[in-house]
Amino acid sequence: MQVFVLDSNKKPLTPCHAAIARKLLRDGKASILRFKPFTIILKREANDPRLLRLKIDPGSKVTGFAIVDDLAKRIIYAAELEHRGQKIKHDLDARRAQRRSRRNRKTRYRQSRFLNRRSAISEGHKAPSLLHRVHTVETWVTRFCKYAPIGAISLELVRFDMQKMQNPGIAGVEYQQGELAGYECREYLLEKWRRKCAYCDAENIPLQIEHIKAKSNGGTDRVSNLTLACEKCNTRKGTQSIEKFLAKKSEVLKKILAQAKAPLKDAAAVNSTRWMIFGMLKHFDLPIECGTGGMTKYNRMRNGHKKTHFLDAANVGASTPHGLIANVHPLLIKAIGYGTRQMQRIDKFGFSRTAAKQSSRVNGFRMGDFVMAVISNGKYFGKWVGVLAGIRTRGYFDVKVNKVKFTTSWNNLQKLQYMDGYSYSERSKAGAANVQ
Repeated sequence: MQVFVLDSNKKPLTPCHAAIARKLLRDGKASILRFKPFTIILKREANDPRLLRLKIDPGSKVTGFAIVDDLAKRIIYAAELEHRGQKIKHDLDARRAQRRSRRNRKTRYRQSRFLNRRSAISEGHKAPSLLHRVHTVETWVTRFCKYAPIGAISLELVRFDMQKMQNPGIAGVEYQQGELAGYECREYLLEKWRRKCAYCDAENIPLQIEHIKAKSNGGTDRVSNLTLACEKCNTRKGTQSIEKFLAKKSEVLKKILAQAKAPLKDAAAVNSTRWMIFGMLKHFDLPIECGTGGMTKYNRMRNGHKKTHFLDAANVGASTPHGLIANVHPLLIKAIGYGTRQMQRIDKFGFSRTAAKQSSRVNGFRMGDFVMAVISNGKYFGKWVGVLAGIRTRGYFDVKVNKVKFTTSWNNLQKLQYMDGYSYSERSKAGAANVQ
């Protein structure tokens, strides 16, 4: 992984190797500006650097970033950003349930009001969980442009065809018809279940149409209740419930229930935010290259890269060089927010169960801050650089350094970087993540 470098005027320079950064710091020619992502600042001015390209692969749950040097044909820096859109939706659903429960208990006389809000459709309103994806991508594009000499941006402007995901052969006027119009039910099931028995994965044998929930138990002939099974499995299951039949095969049961009617919410989220991200990137006044999902896959297979979020980002667009070198480990970024605005926790009946929320800072520290702990004696003697994993009002905090966790007084701590709403980790060579 390369290290971001700024000159004395905070102008971004071409990132350098970690060994060079260590030498500059050891010789006193640079200082640490930021720990995550690690950035140093020189004590002198520097010449104009070579411009790099920032590539983005937007996703519903994870967005990949890659900074690529097109001339050197190598990835300079990579990161994967994990969104928290699902948590935002869950919190909003919980808040709505609490609000409706409270109104029902205390204002039963009040008539329902549901048409007194602004028109969301006419104003182009988007759900908070979708806006979060756009805003976090904007945050990190701004940071990368601040720490590296970005001269162009590549974006995978992908569009998911919902009907084609359910029916690969759909075309033309068939888009105006149902999912089975002109598509035989058996062929549809063969495509959906990949021509295998759903229970034993047997293939290249005659398969029978099987009801997941037997009709004798109230099941229907809807295509979402149908699957394929070999004669042996179909006979053994009979009219049993699928939970009883697969009681000893929990993984198979989970897979079948998920495949029976797989939700398309992730694809819908990408479709809803792709043009918002494109419009946001135009404000950076940089050339924007758009690529398709098919082109990304072609570039990735041509360069022999595995399918990961940051490698997908590195292969976005026609500008991807052949033979792109990808010997980097991505920085794993997870959006965790700054806490909650809720003043008190409540029980299932809507009554307060905790005291009022206290200040999130104790002696100037809060959870998530990067700190240096200087321990003068004991088991953890020495200097440790880690993150605060727990704070207490009496002044004793938990510090986590990789897999080591210990407790020390706040007097032994020196703050290095404020918590910025994200947690950071790095993927090791074996693929595991070490928390920093």
